[in-house]
Parts: sequence; C-alpha cells; structure tokens
Amino acid sequence: MATLLLLRHGRTTANADGGLAGRQPVELDDTGRAQAAAVGERLRGLPLAAVVSSPLVRCRQTLELALPQATPVLDEGLIECGYGSWEGQPLKKLAKEPLWPVVQQHPSAAVFPEGESMAAMSARAVAAVRTWDARVTAEHGSEAVWLACSHGDVIKAIVADALGVHLDLFQRIVADPASVTAIRYTPLRPFVLRLNDTGGDLAALVPPPRKRRRRPAKPADSDAAVGGGAGAGR
Repeated sequence: MATLLLLRHGRTTANADGGLAGRQPVELDDTGRAQAAAVGERLRGLPLAAVVSSPLVRCRQTLELALPQATPVLDEGLIECGYGSWEGQPLKKLAKEPLWPVVQQHPSAAVFPEGESMAAMSARAVAAVRTWDARVTAEHGSEAVWLACSHGDVIKAIVADALGVHLDLFQRIVADPASVTAIRYTPLRPFVLRLNDTGGDLAALVPPPRKRRRRPAKPADSDAAVGGGAGAGR
C-alpha cells in the first residue's frame, strides 16, 4: 500500500497563548510560519501523489508555506475535534473542569459540551485516511507517497489506530507542531514508520521501485542450486 505522511500544522497564536483553538480560525504565529517553511525543506523533492488537508486555516497556511506548488484537497474528516463550548478557553481553566480527567484518562468516553465525542473524531479521521490511502494506492500504485495535514488530537487518534492500541491510550502519543508521522497500511496490518519526526531525512520513506518477479527456475537449475552446483557430491 501507499505511504501516508501525517503533518501537523505549525504553531498557532492559540498554542503560544495556552488556549484551546478547536475549530476557531486561529492562524500561525511567526514561529509556526518558520516551522512550516522548515518542514517544506524536508518535504521538497518527495513525489507526493496527493496532498489532503483539514479545511481549517492553520492547516491551509502550513501547506501554503511548506508546499506552495501543491493544490490540497480539503477533507472534513481531517478537521480538528469539535470541542464545543471549550473552544477558545485557556487550558489552565479547562484543567479544572470535571471532564478534564476523563479526556486525559478515558478519552473514549469523553463528549465535549455542545461538541463532538473523541470516539467520533477518531472514527471519522481513521476512515478518512484509510479511504484516501486506498484511493491513492489504486490510482498511483503501492510505491506512492501522499500527505495529510491535520491537528494534534486527530493525528494521535490515527496513530493509536495504526498501533492497534485503544483510544484511551492515545494521550501517550505526541504530535508536535510541524512534525511528520509516517504510516504504511498493508493488507495485514499498518506499520508506523516515523512518529513525531521534527528533523529527520524524509527521503528514506519513499519506497524503492518494486522488482520484477523472476520466472520460475528450470528443474536442472534448481537441482544445481540445492546441491551446490556440479561436483557437489564429490
């Protein structure tokens, strides 16, 4: 199957201020713009078969800086979790809410007031990337590489699914701003190739061309190989 690169958007003004942005139209700050440009240098030269993005402005800004030649396809499946009335509030304040320990320790049961459940977020995000991965593989082959730009909790949920761990453990996973996580789905199982990578060489993630299968060897050739060649019995 194809190789998926999950890119988290660069740092935003909300990240810098310690707030929960959610689906609000917060933008990258100066650090976030620098991060986006830097990850663009790492992505340069990769043969990306498709670029997909959350529709929120911080993801679109990240891709405009990182991959200015790309034309991302916006997918609602990759949008940030709907935090409802929590959006725009300081994390220090939210940490005092009764729901906070649930979000941290039992997120599969967390439903945000006037918002989305974390389980629903995980399900639609995983469905989105698996659908895109199958599509890219069908159209471009198993050596294809494609990129999806999304958000921290969304990426962590996708990684948890790929690792085969319960959503209740996804808070153990880290996805920093402008980090790259690589997953390769196969018919048997997914493989997490990189996690929260903020500085490594990404060129090694491009699969080599598939070798052509050799024709079955003739019986005489096979006997020689097994027996060690002429005179092996001497």
